Amino acid sequence: MAETPLYGSALAAVLPPGAKDVSLLRQIPDNQEVYCHPFTDQSIIIDLLQYVEESDDRAISVHFEELSESNGVAPGEARILQVDRIPVDSLSMECQSAWYILGEQNIAKFNETAKNTVQIHMGLFRLPDVTTDILVTLNDPINIDPNSSSHQAVPVSADRWTAEDFKQTLCSLKVVDSGIFG
Repeated sequence: MAETPLYGSALAAVLPPGAKDVSLLRQIPDNQEVYCHPFTDQSIIIDLLQYVEESDDRAISVHFEELSESNGVAPGEARILQVDRIPVDSLSMECQSAWYILGEQNIAKFNETAKNTVQIHMGLFRLPDVTTDILVTLNDPINIDPNSSSHQAVPVSADRWTAEDFKQTLCSLKVVDSGIFG
């Protein structure tokens, strides 16, 4: 599969099949790249973030908690199911350490009252030398409330992105031009 250039070709990664660049549809912050599935509500977001001054194993949880807050998730409606260290020798990215978290959040879309259960796959690359955390997140709605605006028929032929697709994106992500970090 072909690599997709990210951040003006400063980074690159193999994205899941059919990934659509959301910046062609709406404004995206400069520190993000956002891609969506063509038929489902799945999305992949790549964030360049300020380095979190926490231990590497704690930093991934901090990012998950911050995502919960920005998603408006109520206390008790976000769960971390799994945290793993990713062996850096399995990655294209040169980093101090890398982490994976699997969690779930109950999220209301567009300020609706209906909440969807979204599985969150998150990969964190720690780059302390450039005071940057690179966060890659797969949002995967696994339970759509019947009253949600997302409750619609997904074509039977729609192949959902998998954890393996996400792993391929994580393992292939690399910095092409370190000038992006200033």
